[in-house]
Order: sequence, then C-alpha cells, then structure tokens
Amino acid sequence: MVILDYILLAVPVLFLTGSVIYAYKTVSRGRRSPKRAVLSQIVSFAAVGAVCLSVAAITAFAAEGDPAAAAVPKDGMAFGMAMLGAALATGISGIGGGIAVGNAAPAAIGATSEDPKAFGKALIFVALGEGVALYGLLVSILIISKV
Repeated sequence: MVILDYILLAVPVLFLTGSVIYAYKTVSRGRRSPKRAVLSQIVSFAAVGAVCLSVAAITAFAAEGDPAAAAVPKDGMAFGMAMLGAALATGISGIGGGIAVGNAAPAAIGATSEDPKAFGKALIFVALGEGVALYGLLVSILIISKV
C-alpha cells in the first residue's frame, strides 16, 4: 500500500516536470513564444492542482464515511477540503463573472447609444455574465450545507 501511495504522489510531479521540460524545449527551438509557454504552464499547474484537490477530497470523504448520511467532523481533512472547494467555487466564479460583465457592459453601452431599442437585448448579455457568479455562490452554499 505504501508503494502505491508513492506512485500516486509521483504522478503529478512527473507530469509537471515533463511539461516544464517540453515548454523549455519548444521555446528554445523557436516553435512557441515564451508568453504562450508560461500560459500553458499555468494551465497545466491549475489542472494538476484541481485533480489533486479533488482526489484528496474524495479520499477524505471515503475515509470518514458517507458524507450524506453523517455530518463531517469540523476538524477533519474533509471539512477543510469542503471549505476550500466552497471558497474556490465562489472566488473563481466571481472572477469569471467580473471578466464577463467587464467585457459585456461596454459593448452594451455602445449598442444602446447607437440604438436605444437594443437596451433589453444588451442587458440580457450583461445579466448572463453575472449569472456565472450566482451559480458559483449557489454551488458553494450547497457544499457548505452538506458539511
């Protein structure tokens, strides 16, 4: 069982190391710009982090029993992962909603200034961007209510 644990710990490290080596080689050979290589590294780090956090949360819930049947102890790893998941759901959806509204609102203002009849349609697109943040908030409320 200990060997399996070491293998599971080594997989993300090997993936990230391999992606760094690949990015370095593609930049040094001129096939990719450094900015694009850094962005791909950020995306790969975020993907590995999300997978590791979800695996840790799943194993913590499995170790402590069925989360729907019993309350999660307030000092366990499952509680910490649940709070981290709720915070990430709210924070990332808030950032995404802000980016969406930041791009849609000036376009809506421009469309409304050209044609006042387009106000209703433009407002819908701004509200869709804000809906993303509300969905993240609802997900975090659902996570916290299970704990």
